[in-house]
Amino acid sequence: MYRVAVDVGGTFTDVVLQNEETGEIFVTKVPSTPSDQSIGLMEGILKICKEVGISLSDIRTIIHGTTVATNAVLEGKGAKVGLITTSGFEQILHVARSWTPAPVSAWIGFLKPDPLADLTNTRGALERISARGEIIRELDENHIRRQIQELYEKDVESLTVSLINSYANPVHEQRIREIATEINPNIPVSISYDILPEFREYERTLTTVMNSYVRPPMQRYLENIENKLKENHMHSRVSIVRSDGGLMSISAAATRPVHTMLSGPSGGVTASAMIGVQAGFRNVISFDMGGTSTDVALTYDGKPRVSRETKVGVFPVKAPSLEVVSIGAGGGSIAHVPPTGALRVGPQSAGAEPGPACYGRGGEEPTVTDANVVLGYLPPSLVGGEMKLDVEASFKVVSKIAEQLGIDVYRAAKGIYDIVNENMYGAIRVVSVEKGYDPREFALIALGGAGPLHANALGRLSGSFPVIIPPTPGVLSALGFLQSDIRNEYSKTFIRTLSQLDVYTLINELDVLGKEAEEWLIQESVPKDRQTVIFEVDVRYFRQGYEIPIQVNKQNLIENGLGILKEQFDEIHEKIYGFKMDIELEIVNLRAIAIGKVASPSLPFSEPGEEDASHALIDIEHKAFFDGQFLRTPLYDRSLLKPNNKILGPAIIIQKDSTTLVLPGCVARVDSHMNLLITEEV
Repeated sequence: MYRVAVDVGGTFTDVVLQNEETGEIFVTKVPSTPSDQSIGLMEGILKICKEVGISLSDIRTIIHGTTVATNAVLEGKGAKVGLITTSGFEQILHVARSWTPAPVSAWIGFLKPDPLADLTNTRGALERISARGEIIRELDENHIRRQIQELYEKDVESLTVSLINSYANPVHEQRIREIATEINPNIPVSISYDILPEFREYERTLTTVMNSYVRPPMQRYLENIENKLKENHMHSRVSIVRSDGGLMSISAAATRPVHTMLSGPSGGVTASAMIGVQAGFRNVISFDMGGTSTDVALTYDGKPRVSRETKVGVFPVKAPSLEVVSIGAGGGSIAHVPPTGALRVGPQSAGAEPGPACYGRGGEEPTVTDANVVLGYLPPSLVGGEMKLDVEASFKVVSKIAEQLGIDVYRAAKGIYDIVNENMYGAIRVVSVEKGYDPREFALIALGGAGPLHANALGRLSGSFPVIIPPTPGVLSALGFLQSDIRNEYSKTFIRTLSQLDVYTLINELDVLGKEAEEWLIQESVPKDRQTVIFEVDVRYFRQGYEIPIQVNKQNLIENGLGILKEQFDEIHEKIYGFKMDIELEIVNLRAIAIGKVASPSLPFSEPGEEDASHALIDIEHKAFFDGQFLRTPLYDRSLLKPNNKILGPAIIIQKDSTTLVLPGCVARVDSHMNLLITEEV
């Protein structure tokens, strides 16, 4: 049987097929279909089945990373949302956190975005619950029924219910949902207790509103997928990739689409962690360089970092996601010289249309890709000879930069290359140095079509070696989906200082959440022997503004007491912020994470060869520009390489989905999984 992973991008849809018995991998690409991504998904599955020679019935599982929810927010194409909150708090999305971007004067030019639920579609419920969950004022059901009917008459497509302090007692939210369903069962209702049952009313409300905003388009898309599977007589289980790298069923994704906001980038991070472990490096930094942006993430001890809050556009969303930093640096990033006279690269991008000048599609701006062509890092022919680059066009556009700077075209191109590398190095520092990690203790993994061209240079800047280039860097996100586990989280706000709490009270509270997690795993049809529940507590210094999640073991708590939380928290706090304090600790949230382990066959080994890689040479006379001069830089065909092969830099290694640059003074070796491991020569 087979498993297939599908990653929908802006230009191409990547498809990876894996034989579950042998672990053998097959990849292909088809053009994306933005009007309905399910069309490209189905075309990709049909194409790869034809290429491999299997039938659709041989596919047991389909794993899909989707950008439908993200695009709905970024493009402003979500549903018309109605919001019900407690009377007197109708302005909650407008007041927000009274935050404006840095620097201090930025508020002068800051355009505050319109909330996803308009104030004219917001209503206040006559009710009140205290922070302890006590009912202060009973819900006025007649009043709220009229309010809901008004909203539905205004053609609201999705309804959000987020009441003050409902995290402590959801009874009023649940009753409002019942009333709304009685009035119109076809309009989806999201209540904050289901989406984020934690304190901080703005974040809870915004996250629930965003869930409502993307819910109708996500439901339509998932229905399209199911219909296409039925049309093709497929009975495969479909799993949707979550932002935190886990998997959820179609029904769960339709109900809680906010958990898929960063579905795509999570696959690359998951794959990087897996490849790092298999290559013998549990600490890795991954960077995924595409045409427009670069996503950077850190994996420590084989586990990617999970953040409890992320941003979608300008909106802060409190939903679990893998910690990824994105910057405007990619192969299509445009180089320019502002009035200050200093060369800049990005964040503007030539995109896919018209793209870099060398693509021959009318691009007239100098891009990073054009600079790589001028330097000789990109050969004139790519994608196995399918794509011819317009070298003359690249020289023409980069010459504009050279003229403005008063230097020759090669130094201008090298300046573009160096600056975009420095930009990406800044993102690496954000996920490493600024989080208390030394990048020199990490390997660096390159993803994306453009990543391997810049990976060696980034390794030198950060001191992160070896630099690992996977066999298929251009489709690594889809490959990562195959390694994802079924996952969900259950949490509650539970504010207590350690001195107010005994260990058994804490364990009893965790057990309640754990039972919910176990019941969900059963609903998802996860076998008992593959079920795992992990517990976390969010801890802070007393009255501190932000908390740190700490994983806890119940047996460890019983044996060592709550004092172990203080030890763990102080250690983490000192690592992140450089200091610790001898004051009371406060627990604010409890969490149970349900994990259903998915059988993920390891990547197959390849038969070893000799160190000599001359059999893979395709052009021994090629030259490229390094440190002010051209050096002979042989071209190698990666498909001809074998484990143990050794390539001395400078060299360029070509494959269908990417191109790898090995710098002078470095050496690339092929490991048993066909990864390229680039290190500095001793």
